[in-house]
Amino acid sequence: MDLGLEGKVVLVTGGSRGIGWECARVFGLEGARVALASRGEEGLREARRQLAELGVDATAIPVDFRDGEKVRKAVDAVETALGPIDVLVNSAGSAKHYPPEHDDHGRWRTGMEDKYLSSVHALDAVVPRMGHRGGGVVVNIAGAGGKVSNPMHMPGGAANAAIILVASAMAKAWGPRGVRVNTINPGAIETERLAAALRVKAETSGKTMEQVRSQALSAIPLGRYGRGEEIAWLCAFLASDRAGYISGATIAIDGGATCLA
Repeated sequence: MDLGLEGKVVLVTGGSRGIGWECARVFGLEGARVALASRGEEGLREARRQLAELGVDATAIPVDFRDGEKVRKAVDAVETALGPIDVLVNSAGSAKHYPPEHDDHGRWRTGMEDKYLSSVHALDAVVPRMGHRGGGVVVNIAGAGGKVSNPMHMPGGAANAAIILVASAMAKAWGPRGVRVNTINPGAIETERLAAALRVKAETSGKTMEQVRSQALSAIPLGRYGRGEEIAWLCAFLASDRAGYISGATIAIDGGATCLA
């Protein structure tokens, strides 16, 4: 299926690894002009090198998405280099997992800064520009924790829930200007972040990593963890004109796990 993404300018936040990198790869292979943005310059260089090996020439912009003013400057740099942004894949930031009895009050602020603020700063910098130009697409990458509570992921779940609410409101606010805003809620995806979450659970429960992994898989009807590319292809479809009547949606991609919640 031709998604019609060739030549589109796509900004992928959090694009140096994990789901963000997979999104950059898929959009690049579809012929889009891709810009990667994340905090670490070394990670960006490596991500850009790996994409180049696949024939994808990506622009790399280092920026800390927790700082709204720096994000605006980074968006200026992307549009100067590539032209107006057609698609924002909002994947920056993640919140750590903590045991339920964790007593560090700072974890709540950190969770919101690392995930929620990183996401809304990108929205603030990009969405109004799209609206003033008469169109654009945003796909937010949030998480299942924004819909289904997880005692090990309360700060992150709260941040994801807030992203879902803001995305819905932005879809209403900017839809009349031609901007579509949707959110993907990935479940357990094979990434470094999943491994870190399983380690916390193993340490807290006194179980081995193998036991924790097996228990987690038993809660997924499809019986496996997801792959980053599966999120990326859904993201590409939502960004295409073939999904032109989808806006304000929150879509779970989790092997059926949340249907049991």
